[in-house]
Amino acid sequence: MDVLSILSWLIVLVVLLPVLPAWRICRRAGYSGVWGVTQVIPLVGIVMMWVLAFSRWPVIRNREKAVLEVFE
Repeated sequence: MDVLSILSWLIVLVVLLPVLPAWRICRRAGYSGVWGVTQVIPLVGIVMMWVLAFSRWPVIRNREKAVLEVFE
């Protein structure tokens, strides 16, 4: 019974492992970190990474807007 318990926790750890880096990437891009939890759902996580890779990040939009305001 102890082996099953340890094995179960190991599986949970492996499944949740991609959430932390995805959480940090989303936060740095300007999105809510909660979007990183989508990595647990197989197809949704893959689609989310594609959207994140090819969309215009809010952080970049805000920087561009701030630069344009300085030069106006």
